[in-house]
Amino acid sequence: MVIVMTWEMESGRPIYIQIVDKISMQIVSGQYRPGDKLPSVRELAAIANVNPNTMQRAFTELEQMNLVLTQRTAGRTVTEDMELINQVRKGLAEKQLKIFVSKMQELGYQEDDIKRLFEETIK
Repeated sequence: MVIVMTWEMESGRPIYIQIVDKISMQIVSGQYRPGDKLPSVRELAAIANVNPNTMQRAFTELEQMNLVLTQRTAGRTVTEDMELINQVRKGLAEKQLKIFVSKMQELGYQEDDIKRLFEETIK
């Protein structure tokens, strides 16, 4: 199963880390489900328009995080460890919230203002 995603890379951050973030997001959001087979390094490198070595480095990082497992004959699959997936999901959410709060503070908002605006927005 190949999922086409937007591959817009930011300058100033290593590309392989951005790829790790994108694939992690796809896993925690359910685009890649537990146990799903992932496209090959070459397939994803072509889609992302990056060097296969860069994609391999990203896969190595995902394997170290235990989000992706390598099966000798079956390729790479998404972990079936839902607890791990939920932990990564929470970590990504916390990261986004920290970015949000930081940007709001740059705009001059105080904690109470941020909470109020957030609550108004989600209603």
